Amino acid sequence: MRLTVKNKLDDQKAYGVFSERELTRSGVVEDHNIILTTNKECSFKCVMCDLWKNTLDYRVEVGAVSNQVRNALDQLPVAKHLKLYNAGSFFDRQSIPKQDAFEIADDLQVRGYETLIVEAHPKLVGTSCFEFSEYLHPQLEVAMGLETVDPSVLPRLNKNMTLDDFERATTDLLEHGIFVRAFILLRTPWQNEEEGVYWAKESIDFSHSIGVECCTVIPLRQNERFDIDFEPSSAETLDEVVAYGQSKNKGRVFGDSWDGI
Repeated sequence: MRLTVKNKLDDQKAYGVFSERELTRSGVVEDHNIILTTNKECSFKCVMCDLWKNTLDYRVEVGAVSNQVRNALDQLPVAKHLKLYNAGSFFDRQSIPKQDAFEIADDLQVRGYETLIVEAHPKLVGTSCFEFSEYLHPQLEVAMGLETVDPSVLPRLNKNMTLDDFERATTDLLEHGIFVRAFILLRTPWQNEEEGVYWAKESIDFSHSIGVECCTVIPLRQNERFDIDFEPSSAETLDEVVAYGQSKNKGRVFGDSWDGI
């Protein structure tokens, strides 16, 4: 295991505040504001994840996250859509207290947002999620990490999730009128390039088959918390997988190349 060092963060400030353009469900490219909140590290220690670098070792006080979001929204341009990510699960109350979640919902309604996208682990999709969605004025969309449907790899990711868990969460979300997007890994340390492409495409197909409308394909990058070496995929490979997904015409498929690969 390699040396791990977290970035120094202020628990009163979101560590990421920016805006980007994205194709919406209606087929129009529109601005999406993005806030990366500062909060407690996710309890799931997934092998492929390096988002822990921008988390805290302690639970923030009630009101801290909603204040982070309020201040970040003041910095952002007017937009219809907001991605609110917390390097874990929005419905993990150790990271996002319930009071903060509902204060955020109130703020978004006042500001006229139409869509809120949050992230969650499939096993944390339940009553707290559905109560929040019913209260929330914008349309809720939950992004979950499917990662891969490769049966030889998914158990090795330490994600504490099965494909049945993911399908159950997706079904429950859709039944409550909540849209779903899936994060899909492109090539893991236990796959060569050809296998990585194959299983990423299979993961897109699985997502579409259970009702996921939006897939984001993410090339795996080195995570120094775990002593795993691998060759990351090329930009051409990412393009191939995204093009495959888009050719199915079953929903939006994006490629997220981080800072470029």
